[in-house]
Amino acid sequence: MVADDKAGQTGRGRSETLAEVWEAELKAKERLELIRHKLLVMSGKGGVGKSTVAVYLALGLARRGHAVGLLDVDLHGPDIARMLGLKGRLHMGPEGGIQPQSGPDNLKVVSIEGLLTDRDAPVIWRGPMKHKAIRQFLGEVEWGRLDYLVIDSPPGTGDEPMSVAQVVAGVRAVIVTTPQEVALADVRKAINFCRHVNLAVLGLVENMSCLICPHCGGEIHLFRQGGGRRTAAAMGIPFLGSLPFDLRVMEGGDRGAPLAEAPEASPFSRALAALLDQVEARCRESGEQK
Repeated sequence: MVADDKAGQTGRGRSETLAEVWEAELKAKERLELIRHKLLVMSGKGGVGKSTVAVYLALGLARRGHAVGLLDVDLHGPDIARMLGLKGRLHMGPEGGIQPQSGPDNLKVVSIEGLLTDRDAPVIWRGPMKHKAIRQFLGEVEWGRLDYLVIDSPPGTGDEPMSVAQVVAGVRAVIVTTPQEVALADVRKAINFCRHVNLAVLGLVENMSCLICPHCGGEIHLFRQGGGRRTAAAMGIPFLGSLPFDLRVMEGGDRGAPLAEAPEASPFSRALAALLDQVEARCRESGEQK
């Protein structure tokens, strides 16, 4: 595995032959054919809560009875395993591939962190090494049959989302933003990136739409209101929904214990349920159109 040795961690590994590239991409295609819906969670900039959205999207779909995998391809800042409280290293499965870790609610999880001996060690890779690692994840992980694979990418429009767009046939982007203009300016670039590389956009999610006061339960609008919905309309893409900022969600991520409550229990859970409804509906529509 690419992260097991020092050469891999510093991006100075041996160059692949063309035959090896073809074999790896064929293997990835075969694995991915067993997965019905592939969703790439991305953002135009950092700090918008993209990984949090990816975690709760995957968990929410799993809690609804779907078979779900969550893949962290944020190679330089992987947070997914910690947010889910997962530790230890990844192991080889019975077919000789990478065995996912078991997360809450039967969620299958794979992160680059599970390949590193030191969780705090930096991953110093250039573009070709990143592409190789992502393709390896896609081709060697023993996901089995899944209803959904949620892929969490780093912010921006760099190597990682480009690699996913190139390797994963039928993948669709879930783009995350916050309501303020500086984030919306970057998310417009992310939408145009998707169009440039022919990556279909499932829709836009506005995160941190407001702060839920922990004392009175009222809404405090830290940023502007409605920016995500207006941007989606202006750019001609679906608006999937808004998620409020709930301090319990942040605290749960730090503890590795995601929030688990009934869909109607809080403003965040109600908003998440509405978001999941939209995601399921649009995935069904796209499946029927094939």
